[in-house]
Amino acid sequence: MPFQIILGDITKIKADAIVNAANTDLVRGGGVCGSIFAAANDKRLEHECRNIGYCEPGNAVYTKAYGLNAKYIIHACGPVYDANNADNSEKLLRSAYINSLELAKKLQVESIAFPLISSGIYGYPKNDALKVAMEEIIGFVKSTEMSVYLVLYNKNEYVLDSSRLNQIDSYISMNMPDNQIRNSSDKVYVNKSYVTNEKSVIPPRRKYSPREYYDYKYKLYIPPNKENKHTGVIKPQISAFVMNELEETFSEMLIRLINEKNKSHAEIYKKANIDRRLFSKIKNDREYTPKKQTAIAFAIALELSLDEAKKLLHKAGYALSMSNKFDIIIMYFLKMEMYDIFEINEILFEYDQPLLGV
Repeated sequence: MPFQIILGDITKIKADAIVNAANTDLVRGGGVCGSIFAAANDKRLEHECRNIGYCEPGNAVYTKAYGLNAKYIIHACGPVYDANNADNSEKLLRSAYINSLELAKKLQVESIAFPLISSGIYGYPKNDALKVAMEEIIGFVKSTEMSVYLVLYNKNEYVLDSSRLNQIDSYISMNMPDNQIRNSSDKVYVNKSYVTNEKSVIPPRRKYSPREYYDYKYKLYIPPNKENKHTGVIKPQISAFVMNELEETFSEMLIRLINEKNKSHAEIYKKANIDRRLFSKIKNDREYTPKKQTAIAFAIALELSLDEAKKLLHKAGYALSMSNKFDIIIMYFLKMEMYDIFEINEILFEYDQPLLGV
């Protein structure tokens, strides 16, 4: 966990294992296969592949990664697409993903990057190849802590059902004025606190006299008094009453909501497409401020209503705006009570928006 779709060159990806769309003879080929051999840039890779000799369609083997920024290359042999026997082609393609993931688990890797297997010169229809890849990878990450990346060379490899996009387009058109330009630095005001879409902005400090104190952590001004006649800056004890008056933080609200819904921590962070280490940071630091995408991911995983999601986001200093395409898409899914984070990420990817989770 988690799963991400990335546009780019798979040979440039940093992961414990890089998957090669291999041929059955494990020889240097064209497309992704040729690029991986070229980037590995070591005759020992070809020698190691010759020693293995052969890989059945639907199976996977591994070698060292040599010049790649990885530990291993997993050579997955996908099928040559047969339109007359499409069911068998699909079975073999699914097997190639499953066997690659199981091999990665045996190798105890923490991350693995896949190309879209068989979608190039092997002729598998790109939209069908993508569907198989998504289903097998998503099914796998729900029960493991491994991070999985699907690396697409360009958007032409990514084809979504037009009917799904038409619904989103219609919702965006109804809610976002044509002349409204999306700006990554869109500004909103939350309870008179100036914030951006990314993180809260703390106002600049002013100078205080030695007998004054401003607790920046809790944003409390403590003036001098008879009991506080300090000649230097000494932090006073904050009373239990004041501490009790502090608002519930994002971290505290998140844990409370998880408990109220009788869910386990692992169930929620996996459903949110968040890795265990990040969740642990959030849980153990009451002051932790997550990225906006992370906060929204938890709202989705908790299956909150739009109003409930806004309250959770507010705790992290964020808001949802009708002038922001990303926010409008999120509001659409919340209003429709559609809480599959991987489906939401598919749509966000199509619209070139940040993905939810890590």
